[in-house]
Amino acid sequence: MAEDYYKTLGVRRDASQAEIQDAYRNLARKYHPDVNPDDDDAKRKFQEVQAAYDVLNDQKKRDLYDRYGSSFEAMGTGGPQSYTSWGQVPPGGGGFGDDAFDFTQFFGERYGAQPGGAGGGFAEFFRQFQQGAGSQTHRGQVRQVRRGRDIQHEITVPLATSVTGGKAQIAVRRASGKTETITVTIPPGIEDGKKIRLRGQGEPGPRGSAAGDILLTIRVAHHPHFQRRGKHLHLRVPVTLAEAALGAKIDVPTPKGTVSLQVPPATSSGAKLRVKGHGVESKQGGPGDLIVEIQIVLPKQFDEESRQAIRRIAERSPQPNPRTGLRW
Repeated sequence: MAEDYYKTLGVRRDASQAEIQDAYRNLARKYHPDVNPDDDDAKRKFQEVQAAYDVLNDQKKRDLYDRYGSSFEAMGTGGPQSYTSWGQVPPGGGGFGDDAFDFTQFFGERYGAQPGGAGGGFAEFFRQFQQGAGSQTHRGQVRQVRRGRDIQHEITVPLATSVTGGKAQIAVRRASGKTETITVTIPPGIEDGKKIRLRGQGEPGPRGSAAGDILLTIRVAHHPHFQRRGKHLHLRVPVTLAEAALGAKIDVPTPKGTVSLQVPPATSSGAKLRVKGHGVESKQGGPGDLIVEIQIVLPKQFDEESRQAIRRIAERSPQPNPRTGLRW
């Protein structure tokens, strides 16, 4: 076998689809070109991971790959030969690919035109296999031509790209064995799990018919600071004891750039401040907001003078017990 896709993804040959998807996501994040912009080895590894996932995530491709190895693309269309003459069958009787048999030629002309004839049912049965977008005239009969196969693909993008939009690249393994890199436009505001259809980018259709599509599932990578909830973004911002107690203006990053946020005096940890219009763009109801949660960061140690000052503040501004409402 020229390539071991299981080894590329680091999974066992009996790995479940969920294990394959998890392995792909981890490797895609590790070798993504956005994370390694000047690393040619990472880009090559990313393409190898994408190519392996394209095969192993498609159950039909995976079955063929497990059976035939690196030559599975040829076996998926009935093998390297095409048995289209009357009376011939493939060795072993299998391999009904797109180009293996022209059933309309066989049954439509000889039997299909005879009402109640022995072959009429077979002609109709095999015509149902010819799903698709076009038709061709052959020996006086109209034969449906199936469009190219759709490709299921998945890509992981940074949260920033999913919010503001941008470009991404995917590596697609073609039936010819070549890996093609395709640039994809990520629309602003796309959510995790949503799909993008790349029309005409799938497998070529048989006999010159229309190509299939790529159905691209978007996965959004975890961000170390921001969280998305609907069309709102949430961010925890650390502030000093003095900033929380006395009030201050602090700089906060947003998708639209850095903004200055006013922290009111006597702000407690956990308080939430809203920055309107700095969340996720939405076609319905306008953009969301950025919700900033204040987190007070205390010094690691206080000297005796500071402790005395805090005690005096507590005595001058007594508070009710903040844990009174706690219950199991």
